[in-house]
Amino acid sequence: MSHPSSPATEPDAPAPAPPLTPAPPTDRWASRPATLGLAVASGVALWASFPDVGAWPLAFVAVGLLHAALRRDGRRAAGWNTLVGLVAGVTFWLPHIWWANFATDTVPWIALALLEAAFFAGFGALWTWARRWRQVRRNAATQAVVFAVVFVAVEQWRSEIPFGGFPWGRLAWTVAGAPTGRAAWLGGTTAVSLLIAAAGVLLALAAGRVLARRAASAAPTAEGDTEGDTEGTARGTGTRTAGGRRLSGGLVMVAAAAALALGPLALPLPSDAGTREVTDAADPGHAGTVVDAGTGTAEVGVLRAGAVQGNVSEPGEGSFANRAEVLNNHLQGTYTIAGEQEAGAFEGVGDGGGVDVVLWPENGSDLDPQTTPDVAAAIDEAARTVDAPILVGAQEYPDTGGRYNVALLWEPGFGVTQRYAKQHPAPFGEYIPIRGFVRMFSAQVDRVTNDMIAGTEPAVIDLPVDGADVGRTPGPTTVPLATVICFEIAYDEIVRDAVQRGAQVLVVPTNNASFGYTAESTQQLAMTRMQAITTGRAAVQVSTVGVSGVVAPDGTLVARTQLFTADHLVADLPLRTTLTPAVRAGYWPGWVVGAAATVLVLGGAASALAARRRGRPAA
Repeated sequence: MSHPSSPATEPDAPAPAPPLTPAPPTDRWASRPATLGLAVASGVALWASFPDVGAWPLAFVAVGLLHAALRRDGRRAAGWNTLVGLVAGVTFWLPHIWWANFATDTVPWIALALLEAAFFAGFGALWTWARRWRQVRRNAATQAVVFAVVFVAVEQWRSEIPFGGFPWGRLAWTVAGAPTGRAAWLGGTTAVSLLIAAAGVLLALAAGRVLARRAASAAPTAEGDTEGDTEGTARGTGTRTAGGRRLSGGLVMVAAAAALALGPLALPLPSDAGTREVTDAADPGHAGTVVDAGTGTAEVGVLRAGAVQGNVSEPGEGSFANRAEVLNNHLQGTYTIAGEQEAGAFEGVGDGGGVDVVLWPENGSDLDPQTTPDVAAAIDEAARTVDAPILVGAQEYPDTGGRYNVALLWEPGFGVTQRYAKQHPAPFGEYIPIRGFVRMFSAQVDRVTNDMIAGTEPAVIDLPVDGADVGRTPGPTTVPLATVICFEIAYDEIVRDAVQRGAQVLVVPTNNASFGYTAESTQQLAMTRMQAITTGRAAVQVSTVGVSGVVAPDGTLVARTQLFTADHLVADLPLRTTLTPAVRAGYWPGWVVGAAATVLVLGGAASALAARRRGRPAA
């Protein structure tokens, strides 16, 4: 006989029914160890998307991994996501700017990496607040847009502050040779980074849906279910239906991400089907020839330019220790070009004429020809021999102290007729802010004994030519050149300002001797390619030691040199005057993204606060 108190004998006590759906499994990807692991993976993928590895699709993967790493929520999520962002940033920045360690020392390298990683940390916190909007949490497209806007706004802010910012490491620089990079023609680096970030989030969300579908299909049925149980059958059908919706939604996201990444192929960039892209670093095809940098896109003629990479004896800071060694190397390269054109090596290419200008790199002369008579005489003789002006990179030391980093236009028989002084010296590299404070952490600041002074004039030099030489009406005329020195190529506003003032070609004199066999010069060449797309201008990057390169207006790399090899390039550069939409837009894309991010973050924080006051979760 049953015990009277047994629930089984109580006629009015129903047996407990099994739950209709099993409890959702714990999200193991949101655990603290998992998010830190995803952050490290994100940093590694982002590093590998840049030169020298150059696996640009990994930029999308890196953003997706970062989005997944920042998935934790709750009252303390902002603090944890700040740490996650910092881990991702440190993982990326330490190897990305390894060249800073080679050029200086361990402490400055780590300090710069930590400073830039701090912006990644800040992004982790800002994104946590921005997604508090209910619409952001519940809509994949909105989430991708908001994540991209906040990320690119932080990228823009770190490109401007502190000390003028450090635009290295922007997402846009990864895709200079990829379809997505073509969007720079429309909206500059801001638009390109937005597309990469949004596409990366969509891929992450699609992957999340696939994983959720697998988890749901693998979940055990509730106790008591049988094959013939209609309730279980209904639940199984519902699970399959939900899984199908997840899969179809994921496919839509992948398609949207592909559209963002490949859509810029439809943009009408100035392209010449005859341009030949160089993909092999050891390609010798430019030797003794004239490279075509897309002359089919020329609007007001073609400029024939020679570029000399003189090289130095040893990589590192001691490269300029021997008086006039670097000068003599570049003189020799100029005489080589003069000899080739005298021998008729350029006949049959273009108009068969000689060069209109010879481009030397930053510090191409280790002595100032304006104050050293024998140097002046040597440069003038080389200019007379090649029968063209020489753009000479040098340093000026005014009596008032400090120094200028200058590009000097030397005309044969006249000397220096025009000059551009670098507007944006590199902080802690070319000048030391807050020197006394920084010295407490590293004596490396004393290696910069004479701070560089910022120039005040725009980066434009008017090159005098005979109109007939460039395919115009015969007679004296000028070709405005954008002379953007070294790191200045990373600063959109300097390049854009030069083009708005009439520059028809981009010239990037740079000195990479201090960075050894690191990826610094190839990272810089990627920036030159992106700025060519942004402005619709052909470009020449000319370095003391390499990598030098010639770029068509659509970003196609048509010639390049190897590191630490004496070499020279001769190229026909299309002269263009049309302003791209990106140049016309000016600062507006960056301003709009920054303002939108501010509104989104403040609005998300206000939404979370209001929800907390109402006593329910923000979501």
